[in-house]
Amino acid sequence: MRLLIIGIGGVGQAAAMLIKEGEKHGGQWIDTMVLADYDYERAKKVAALADDHRFVAAQVDASDKAAILALVEKHNINFILNTVAPVFNEPIFDAAYEAGVGYMDCAMTLSQRHPEKPYEQTYVKLGDYQFARQEDWKKKNILAIVGSGVEPGVSDVFARFAEKHLFDEIDEIGVRDGDNYQIPGQEVAFGFSIWTTIEECLNPPIVWEKDRGWFTTECFSEPENFFFPGGIGNVEVVNIEHEEVILIPQYVKCKRCTFKYGVSREFRIMLKNLEALGLDRIDKKIKVGDSEISPRDFIGLVAPSPLDLATEMVGKGCAGTWVTGKKDGLFRSVYLYQLADNQECVKKYGTSSVVTQTAIGPVIMLDLIAHGVWKGVGVLGPEFFNPDPFVLKMKEYGFPAALYEKDSEYDEQYQRDEIFNEMFSS
Repeated sequence: MRLLIIGIGGVGQAAAMLIKEGEKHGGQWIDTMVLADYDYERAKKVAALADDHRFVAAQVDASDKAAILALVEKHNINFILNTVAPVFNEPIFDAAYEAGVGYMDCAMTLSQRHPEKPYEQTYVKLGDYQFARQEDWKKKNILAIVGSGVEPGVSDVFARFAEKHLFDEIDEIGVRDGDNYQIPGQEVAFGFSIWTTIEECLNPPIVWEKDRGWFTTECFSEPENFFFPGGIGNVEVVNIEHEEVILIPQYVKCKRCTFKYGVSREFRIMLKNLEALGLDRIDKKIKVGDSEISPRDFIGLVAPSPLDLATEMVGKGCAGTWVTGKKDGLFRSVYLYQLADNQECVKKYGTSSVVTQTAIGPVIMLDLIAHGVWKGVGVLGPEFFNPDPFVLKMKEYGFPAALYEKDSEYDEQYQRDEIFNEMFSS
């Protein structure tokens, strides 16, 4: 595979390092990897960390389709991994289509809220721009996998795995994300892309129900306490706009789909204050020195950088999919998850656990595509594909999947059966 990664921030760096590390165990599958970023010095720094002649640094403006096409032609690229903020998705997605090469992103094209009923009805949904071009990609016989990070991405694979192996019928698929992260000296701080965090937290959350379709709610609605394994414990999670709710119902049969994330009360207040002051906006410009930038970009410049804070953050993050339904006629409740320790990720990959978890999804998917295991054409989400080889690869890459069986009728019956099985076998 001749891969172009656009965006060598935390996720881009983590993807490059994960591929390099993964090849030690599974053999080389990258012929060339072009690490492209607007900040050329940043790209060169990561290429130097890789210390491999196949890893080449390049400068690119992610909003410039012509510049992306020129890089594809220069390096004979056959696949693009997009790890920049989703505001740049459209030109990168379109460039991949025009060049006739594969495409993958970690988050889909942006939504637009309903002009009259933003907290009741959808308008332009996440990924609508991409799925509207489904037939064009099919006719050209090329593949785009959208939403391939950890959430969306790994969480979608977990949903498909649960449907295939763990349930006869599914009531709700609820992606749940929580952590016990702390940054010494920082009461409120961004642990991930500032631009993207503001976007997804302040947009109306989206929910899907079989009999109702997609609809929106108030920001941070339906709070619930959810237990996260790995020593994290109970975390209050709330509704957030996220791609899984768009993707999962397309290929996994269920009655309801939600996404909830552990956003602390202090962080919610800070975000709502930014919104009240208009500092979340991207549709207006303010003059800073000789340049004009949006208020949100200004926040991104002055707030402590997630990349800089990564080495100080301690704790674990848990990303996963909670599935409820029936198995063998009994109610079952299962949480499939992936756990990552921040300091371990910093030590091994030089990036935070948040961005390393985000990078593991696309890296494994690219590995499976390069080896001909995952195949397809058109614009697809991760839940379209066979989940089994992906889940097996997670362990190979050092990010194993885990399953937490919650209390249920099925679990009680299973425990009773185990006791009798032991008695009869002795």
